[in-house]
Amino acid sequence: MVAKDFRKSAWESLRGKWGVCVLAFLIFDIISGALGGLSYIGVGVVAIIIVMGPLTIGYSKIALNVARNKEVDLAMLFDGFKDFGRTLVLYLTNQIFIVLWTLLLIVPGIIKSFAYSMSYYILLDNPNISANDARKKSIEMMKGNKWRLFCLQFSFIGWYLLCLITLGILTFWVSPYMETAKAKFYLSLLPEDEREDSVLNDGGVVVDGDVNTNIDGNDFFDAFDDNSQSHKDDFKDDFDL
Repeated sequence: MVAKDFRKSAWESLRGKWGVCVLAFLIFDIISGALGGLSYIGVGVVAIIIVMGPLTIGYSKIALNVARNKEVDLAMLFDGFKDFGRTLVLYLTNQIFIVLWTLLLIVPGIIKSFAYSMSYYILLDNPNISANDARKKSIEMMKGNKWRLFCLQFSFIGWYLLCLITLGILTFWVSPYMETAKAKFYLSLLPEDEREDSVLNDGGVVVDGDVNTNIDGNDFFDAFDDNSQSHKDDFKDDFDL
């Protein structure tokens, strides 16, 4: 699958679910924005640590259910509080490690954020594993795939330019769209028989196809095409730290 295929699949899965997803992102954005405004005082930092993990898991659950063409409702946004311990630990440790890597240089921090990007989906699909194991599984799953995910997310650049034109209003539609495409990407890394079920075995990961960015309907470049070898040499090694 290429980037436009993930986007198309996400768009089709969102049919009939846009209202819930947009409202979920609106609530998520309002809460995170309010907590960010309080971050200058001690209680705000504590509130961010306590609330953002469960909310991130809840938002990820909505996107993952949409990607699997399952029913969603707004209450799912708060489901992370039912698994408060694991979600808190995962969010906190992910943020700490990303910050520590960023202190070395910006690029390592970005790379690690991609390495940990599947950890929330993995935690949702594996109710019996620890937050640390979820992060480790994400690192393993994203080996050789960080650049592919970057290409997918970069393919939304046109949409985010439109968000600027609409003074950010379009973001409430684009963000659920991109999160669902990201969930589709996660499912593509699972073995075929596990994509519909909430189970991730310890076996190998199957990656299907290439991911190309696409701007205005044209392919930007194929990160795995032999004709783009120079691009691979420049970026793939960095994104596989």
